[in-house]
Amino acid sequence: MKNLATPNQNDGVPVTPSSPWAPFRFRAFTILWVATVVSNIGTWMNDVGAGWLMASLDPSPSAVSLVQAATTLPVFLFALLAGALADMFDRRKLLMLVNVIMAATASAFALLVYLDAATPTVLIGVTFILGTCTAFVAPAWQAIVPSLVPRHALQAAIALNSTGINVSRAIGPALAGVIIVSIGIYAPFALNAVSFIGILIALFTWKMTSETTSALPREHVIAAMVAGARYALHSAPLRATIGRAIAFFLFASAYWALLPLIAKTSLGGDARSYGILVGAVGVGAVLGALVLPRLRRRFGPDNIAVAGTLGTACVLVVFAIVPNLIAAAAGSLLAGASWIAVLSTLNASAQTALPSWVRARGLSVFITIFFGAMSLGSIIWGQIAQAAGIPAALIIAATGAVILIPVTWRLKLGLGEKLDLAPSAHWPAPVVVHENAHDRSPAMTMIMYHVPAKNHQRFLALATALSQARKRSGAYRWGLMQDAEHPDQFSEYFLETSWLNHLRHHERVSGSDRVIQDEIRTLLKPETTPVVTHLLGTAIPAKSKPATSKGSDQ
Repeated sequence: MKNLATPNQNDGVPVTPSSPWAPFRFRAFTILWVATVVSNIGTWMNDVGAGWLMASLDPSPSAVSLVQAATTLPVFLFALLAGALADMFDRRKLLMLVNVIMAATASAFALLVYLDAATPTVLIGVTFILGTCTAFVAPAWQAIVPSLVPRHALQAAIALNSTGINVSRAIGPALAGVIIVSIGIYAPFALNAVSFIGILIALFTWKMTSETTSALPREHVIAAMVAGARYALHSAPLRATIGRAIAFFLFASAYWALLPLIAKTSLGGDARSYGILVGAVGVGAVLGALVLPRLRRRFGPDNIAVAGTLGTACVLVVFAIVPNLIAAAAGSLLAGASWIAVLSTLNASAQTALPSWVRARGLSVFITIFFGAMSLGSIIWGQIAQAAGIPAALIIAATGAVILIPVTWRLKLGLGEKLDLAPSAHWPAPVVVHENAHDRSPAMTMIMYHVPAKNHQRFLALATALSQARKRSGAYRWGLMQDAEHPDQFSEYFLETSWLNHLRHHERVSGSDRVIQDEIRTLLKPETTPVVTHLLGTAIPAKSKPATSKGSDQ
């Protein structure tokens, strides 16, 4: 196989509509997409096997729901760390290492099941290990998508990735049901181990182009995690996306947590019945993905997310009141279409809200919330089903999902699509005379503005937006003061943990940040410019004065 080339990127160009199939014009994306679909078929076979194995070993609702929780909880616990590592190190090598570990774990567990040595505790433990590996894979996988296709094809690539997951969901579960009945319960676990071969070959042949051009030392992993969390906290587009995600996944998790019991208990089916239901979800998702681009252009991301939530609620009600396999399969088709409508919309909203330097970390925050909500929901709905019955749990989940639609409507999706998040590189290098400046902590930047009285109101509004930009790029404290003697004079200040992090701030200022700063300049008194002063902490004594420059950090 030839080396897979990576196209040039520009995350500063606003997203424009693209053909749903445009990403397949790029060889790297196509080969990795196919390999991922094959690997995901194995993963879905493993998940069906795990759910059915637990339903056979211990059919209680709480035990079966623990399998889903063991899958999702590690991602909640480790995704932020994984995102930091994916931003700091070679994502390709990280993906190869983790996939090797997953293949070895799947192989060992398949052998245990074949030898009839698997217990509920072992099953949950192995599921937790595979879930932990997924935690380290997920942010890196999502973060490499913008490096595989140009920005105008990004939304189509995200949708195709979701489609690929659901193609595998349509094939894997149905295939798992057949081979469990015809070969044995160990077979899906063995085939899952084999499915990693293709993805490892694809990763080995892909030559990734580095997105990092910084000459600064690599961040410490803890500092990188803090920077990612800080960016997410102060990014309005990402916060809105996360809020909508919590409202949906917390209740939609009831479907996935209780599906094995719905197939086995409510419908009185076997492994084939369970495979049919999960496979129907995949088919519905693929069909939904085919019409989703057109629907998104016509109705917008917010309405698509609402429609998907209502569809999911309807499916939960059908499962609760109609114990029939045909009705359940039809409901699963709707569940799949609804799931991909919400998931791909939220994923695209998160992707477009993040610049390249923090993409994996920002996505890891989104993934953490996603899997955290799924884990918490799985536990909650398992306990409610144990106490009040499966139908009651499904009805409660459906009701909660519908109630939160108007509550979260003000949180708009896709706000990052029109932002220019590429580095603007318009700040000049600051003047500093300390030889050991990188080690000085903290670093304070003070900026003085002269603003006529008639422009005060607009200036203060822009300063509020500017404060969020400062914090996204590394400031942990920000303030704005007005001179008591000269009311037209304002002083902005912000603190960062070190001078080195302030230099990173210089590299991270985006085109959208520059727009705010340029408008502030138009509000200043004629023939005045912002006066910038840099102050360094005295953690390391040095005989030198603060470095001062004009306009460098405005």
